[in-house]
Amino acid sequence: MRKNERLKGKTVAITGSSGGLGEQIAYRCAARGANLVLLARNLKKLKQMAKNIREKYGVDCLPLNLDLSRHEDIPAVFRDIFEQVGHIDVLVNNAGYGIFAEAKDVTPADVEGMFAVNVVGMIVCTKEVIPSMRRRKNGHIINISSQAGKLATPKSSVYSATKHAVLGYTNSLRMELAGDDVFVTAVNPGPMATNFFELADPSGNYVKNIGRHILSTERVSEQVVDAMLKKRREINLPGWMNVGSILYTLFPSLVERLGKKAFFKK
Repeated sequence: MRKNERLKGKTVAITGSSGGLGEQIAYRCAARGANLVLLARNLKKLKQMAKNIREKYGVDCLPLNLDLSRHEDIPAVFRDIFEQVGHIDVLVNNAGYGIFAEAKDVTPADVEGMFAVNVVGMIVCTKEVIPSMRRRKNGHIINISSQAGKLATPKSSVYSATKHAVLGYTNSLRMELAGDDVFVTAVNPGPMATNFFELADPSGNYVKNIGRHILSTERVSEQVVDAMLKKRREINLPGWMNVGSILYTLFPSLVERLGKKAFFKK
Protein backbone atom coordinates (compact mmCIF):
# COMPACT_ATOMS: atom_id res chain seq x y z
CA MET A 1 0.00 0.00 0.00
CA ARG A 2 1.36 3.42 -0.92
CA LYS A 3 1.87 5.80 1.99
CA ASN A 4 -0.74 8.28 0.70
CA GLU A 5 -3.40 5.59 0.56
CA ARG A 6 -2.70 4.40 4.10
CA LEU A 7 -3.66 7.74 5.67
CA LYS A 8 -6.39 8.76 3.23
CA GLY A 9 -9.66 9.31 5.08
CA LYS A 10 -8.12 8.55 8.49
CA THR A 11 -8.40 10.96 11.42
CA VAL A 12 -5.17 12.18 13.00
CA ALA A 13 -5.24 14.19 16.24
CA ILE A 14 -2.13 16.21 17.11
CA THR A 15 -1.43 18.02 20.37
CA GLY A 16 0.79 21.08 20.25
CA SER A 17 -0.14 21.53 16.59
CA SER A 18 -0.05 25.33 16.40
CA GLY A 19 3.65 25.47 15.48
CA GLY A 20 6.95 23.66 15.12
CA LEU A 21 6.90 19.91 14.64
CA GLY A 22 3.16 19.58 15.30
CA GLU A 23 2.31 22.05 12.56
CA GLN A 24 4.57 20.29 10.07
CA ILE A 25 3.02 16.92 10.91
CA ALA A 26 -0.45 18.38 10.38
CA TYR A 27 0.29 19.70 6.90
CA ARG A 28 2.01 16.46 5.84
CA CYS A 29 -0.94 14.38 7.04
CA ALA A 30 -3.38 16.64 5.17
CA ALA A 31 -1.30 16.30 2.00
CA ARG A 32 -1.80 12.54 2.24
CA GLY A 33 -5.56 12.80 2.59
CA ALA A 34 -5.94 12.54 6.37
CA ASN A 35 -8.60 14.45 8.28
CA LEU A 36 -7.21 16.39 11.22
CA VAL A 37 -7.96 17.37 14.78
CA LEU A 38 -5.69 20.24 15.77
CA LEU A 39 -5.15 20.69 19.51
CA ALA A 40 -3.26 23.52 21.22
CA ARG A 41 -3.75 26.57 23.43
CA ASN A 42 -3.54 29.04 20.54
CA LEU A 43 -7.02 28.59 19.08
CA LYS A 44 -6.69 31.63 16.80
CA LYS A 45 -3.64 30.07 15.10
CA LEU A 46 -5.37 26.69 14.88
CA LYS A 47 -8.43 28.19 13.19
CA GLN A 48 -6.24 29.84 10.57
CA MET A 49 -4.35 26.58 10.01
CA ALA A 50 -7.63 24.69 9.67
CA LYS A 51 -8.87 27.18 7.07
CA ASN A 52 -5.63 26.86 5.09
CA ILE A 53 -5.69 23.07 5.26
CA ARG A 54 -9.31 22.77 4.15
CA GLU A 55 -8.77 25.12 1.21
CA LYS A 56 -5.49 23.55 0.07
CA TYR A 57 -6.13 19.85 0.65
CA GLY A 58 -9.93 19.48 0.82
CA VAL A 59 -9.89 17.45 4.04
CA ASP A 60 -11.83 17.93 7.28
CA CYS A 61 -9.96 19.84 9.98
CA LEU A 62 -11.26 20.46 13.49
CA PRO A 63 -9.39 23.03 15.64
CA LEU A 64 -9.91 22.82 19.41
CA ASN A 65 -8.42 24.60 22.37
CA LEU A 66 -6.49 22.27 24.68
CA ASP A 67 -4.24 23.20 27.58
CA LEU A 68 -2.47 20.02 28.67
CA SER A 69 -1.71 21.46 32.09
CA ARG A 70 -5.47 21.55 32.81
CA HIS A 71 -5.90 17.81 33.18
CA GLU A 72 -9.49 18.05 34.36
CA ASP A 73 -10.51 19.63 31.01
CA ILE A 74 -8.99 16.97 28.75
CA PRO A 75 -11.80 14.34 28.91
CA ALA A 76 -14.41 16.92 27.83
CA VAL A 77 -12.27 17.95 24.85
CA PHE A 78 -11.99 14.35 23.70
CA ARG A 79 -15.72 13.79 24.17
CA ASP A 80 -16.21 16.75 21.85
CA ILE A 81 -13.83 15.18 19.32
CA PHE A 82 -15.63 11.84 19.37
CA GLU A 83 -19.02 13.54 18.97
CA GLN A 84 -17.82 15.52 15.96
CA VAL A 85 -15.52 13.09 14.13
CA GLY A 86 -16.44 9.64 15.46
CA HIS A 87 -13.04 8.25 16.36
CA ILE A 88 -9.31 8.94 16.22
CA ASP A 89 -7.11 6.67 14.11
CA VAL A 90 -3.77 8.25 15.10
CA LEU A 91 -3.00 10.29 18.22
CA VAL A 92 0.25 12.25 18.14
CA ASN A 93 1.23 13.41 21.63
CA ASN A 94 3.51 16.21 20.50
CA ALA A 95 2.97 19.03 23.00
CA GLY A 96 5.77 19.64 25.47
CA TYR A 97 8.39 22.11 26.62
CA GLY A 98 11.64 22.31 28.52
CA ILE A 99 13.63 24.71 30.65
CA PHE A 100 17.40 24.39 30.75
CA ALA A 101 18.83 25.16 34.18
CA GLU A 102 21.10 23.54 36.72
CA ALA A 103 19.27 21.36 39.22
CA LYS A 104 19.94 23.80 42.04
CA ASP A 105 18.20 26.60 40.11
CA VAL A 106 15.06 24.79 38.93
CA THR A 107 11.96 26.07 40.71
CA PRO A 108 9.12 23.87 41.97
CA ALA A 109 6.84 25.64 39.47
CA ASP A 110 9.18 24.65 36.63
CA VAL A 111 9.17 21.03 37.79
CA GLU A 112 5.40 20.89 38.17
CA GLY A 113 4.84 22.64 34.85
CA MET A 114 7.06 20.35 32.78
CA PHE A 115 5.67 17.17 34.34
CA ALA A 116 2.10 18.46 34.04
CA VAL A 117 2.41 18.98 30.27
CA ASN A 118 5.10 16.55 29.13
CA VAL A 119 3.97 13.56 31.19
CA VAL A 120 0.59 13.81 32.89
CA GLY A 121 -1.11 15.66 30.03
CA MET A 122 0.22 13.14 27.54
CA ILE A 123 -0.98 10.22 29.68
CA VAL A 124 -4.47 11.68 30.14
CA CYS A 125 -4.85 12.27 26.38
CA THR A 126 -3.72 8.73 25.65
CA LYS A 127 -6.13 7.30 28.19
CA GLU A 128 -9.00 8.96 26.32
CA VAL A 129 -8.30 7.15 23.02
CA ILE A 130 -7.36 3.69 24.29
CA PRO A 131 -10.92 2.29 24.73
CA SER A 132 -12.09 3.09 21.20
CA MET A 133 -8.85 1.91 19.61
CA ARG A 134 -9.10 -1.36 21.52
CA ARG A 135 -12.72 -1.82 20.51
CA ARG A 136 -11.92 -1.27 16.85
CA LYS A 137 -8.71 -3.33 17.04
CA ASN A 138 -6.99 -0.52 15.18
CA GLY A 139 -5.09 2.66 15.95
CA HIS A 140 -1.73 4.25 16.50
CA ILE A 141 -0.39 6.28 19.43
CA ILE A 142 2.77 8.27 18.69
CA ASN A 143 4.55 9.90 21.62
CA ILE A 144 7.12 12.58 20.86
CA SER A 145 9.88 12.06 23.37
CA SER A 146 13.52 13.10 22.91
CA GLN A 147 17.08 11.84 22.81
CA ALA A 148 17.17 13.52 26.24
CA GLY A 149 14.99 10.64 27.41
CA LYS A 150 17.81 8.26 26.60
CA LEU A 151 20.87 10.33 27.41
CA ALA A 152 20.52 12.96 30.12
CA THR A 153 22.90 15.91 30.08
CA PRO A 154 23.71 18.76 32.47
CA LYS A 155 21.20 21.61 32.80
CA SER A 156 18.33 19.43 31.59
CA SER A 157 17.72 17.29 34.68
CA VAL A 158 13.98 17.88 34.94
CA TYR A 159 13.33 17.96 31.18
CA SER A 160 15.27 14.70 30.78
CA ALA A 161 13.34 13.21 33.68
CA THR A 162 10.04 13.99 31.92
CA LYS A 163 11.25 12.39 28.71
CA HIS A 164 12.53 9.32 30.56
CA ALA A 165 9.00 9.08 31.96
CA VAL A 166 7.49 9.38 28.46
CA LEU A 167 9.66 6.52 27.23
CA GLY A 168 8.85 4.33 30.23
CA TYR A 169 5.13 4.91 29.74
CA THR A 170 5.38 4.34 25.98
CA ASN A 171 7.26 1.07 26.34
CA SER A 172 4.75 -0.28 28.85
CA LEU A 173 1.79 0.87 26.77
CA ARG A 174 3.19 -0.80 23.65
CA MET A 175 3.16 -4.17 25.38
CA GLU A 176 -0.31 -3.63 26.85
CA LEU A 177 -1.86 -2.85 23.45
CA ALA A 178 0.09 -5.33 21.31
CA GLY A 179 -2.71 -7.89 21.48
CA ASP A 180 -5.25 -5.32 20.32
CA ASP A 181 -3.43 -4.41 17.08
CA VAL A 182 -2.87 -0.87 18.31
CA PHE A 183 0.60 0.43 17.46
CA VAL A 184 2.65 2.54 19.89
CA THR A 185 5.70 4.46 18.69
CA ALA A 186 8.21 6.65 20.52
CA VAL A 187 9.87 9.45 18.55
CA ASN A 188 13.23 10.54 19.92
CA PRO A 189 14.64 13.52 18.03
CA GLY A 190 17.68 15.52 18.98
CA PRO A 191 17.50 19.33 19.04
CA MET A 192 15.08 20.72 16.44
CA ALA A 193 14.73 24.12 14.83
CA THR A 194 11.58 25.27 16.68
CA ASN A 195 10.66 27.93 19.22
CA PHE A 196 11.40 25.34 21.94
CA PHE A 197 14.69 27.06 22.71
CA GLU A 198 13.11 30.48 23.19
CA LEU A 199 11.92 29.19 26.58
CA ALA A 200 14.45 26.43 27.21
CA ASP A 201 17.51 28.59 26.56
CA PRO A 202 16.70 32.33 26.34
CA SER A 203 20.44 33.14 26.16
CA GLY A 204 20.72 31.40 22.78
CA ASN A 205 24.03 29.81 23.75
CA TYR A 206 22.89 26.23 23.19
CA VAL A 207 21.60 26.85 19.67
CA LYS A 208 24.76 28.79 18.85
CA ASN A 209 26.98 25.96 20.08
CA ILE A 210 25.20 23.14 18.24
CA GLY A 211 23.77 25.09 15.29
CA ARG A 212 24.88 22.80 12.49
CA HIS A 213 23.53 19.72 14.30
CA ILE A 214 19.96 21.00 14.72
CA LEU A 215 17.30 18.93 12.94
CA SER A 216 14.71 20.50 10.67
CA THR A 217 11.06 19.94 11.57
CA GLU A 218 10.50 18.97 7.94
CA ARG A 219 12.85 16.02 8.24
CA VAL A 220 11.42 14.79 11.53
CA SER A 221 7.78 15.27 10.49
CA GLU A 222 8.37 13.31 7.28
CA GLN A 223 9.60 10.30 9.24
CA VAL A 224 6.76 10.55 11.75
CA VAL A 225 4.07 10.69 9.06
CA ASP A 226 5.71 7.91 7.04
CA ALA A 227 5.50 5.68 10.14
CA MET A 228 1.80 6.26 10.80
CA LEU A 229 -0.30 3.10 10.95
CA LYS A 230 2.86 1.02 10.68
CA LYS A 231 4.28 -1.19 13.42
CA ARG A 232 7.29 0.94 14.31
CA ARG A 233 8.79 0.78 17.80
CA GLU A 234 10.93 3.92 17.71
CA ILE A 235 12.11 6.71 15.46
CA ASN A 236 15.52 8.01 16.49
CA LEU A 237 17.10 11.10 14.94
CA PRO A 238 19.79 11.98 14.09
CA GLY A 239 21.50 8.62 13.72
CA TRP A 240 24.84 9.69 15.18
CA MET A 241 23.16 11.02 18.33
CA ASN A 242 21.23 7.79 18.75
CA VAL A 243 24.50 5.88 18.54
CA GLY A 244 25.63 7.96 21.50
CA SER A 245 22.49 7.00 23.40
CA ILE A 246 23.08 3.32 22.69
CA LEU A 247 26.70 3.57 23.79
CA TYR A 248 25.56 5.34 26.96
CA THR A 249 23.28 2.40 27.78
CA LEU A 250 26.20 0.00 27.37
CA PHE A 251 29.06 2.11 28.77
CA PRO A 252 27.57 4.93 30.88
CA SER A 253 30.70 5.85 32.84
CA LEU A 254 32.86 5.98 29.73
CA VAL A 255 30.39 8.16 27.81
CA GLU A 256 29.97 10.55 30.75
CA ARG A 257 33.75 10.92 31.01
CA LEU A 258 34.47 11.34 27.31
CA GLY A 259 31.44 13.49 26.56
CA LYS A 260 31.71 15.83 29.54
CA LYS A 261 32.91 18.82 27.54
CA ALA A 262 30.23 18.45 24.86
CA PHE A 263 27.47 17.90 27.41
CA PHE A 264 28.15 21.27 29.03
CA LYS A 265 27.56 23.26 25.83
CA LYS A 266 24.10 24.38 26.99
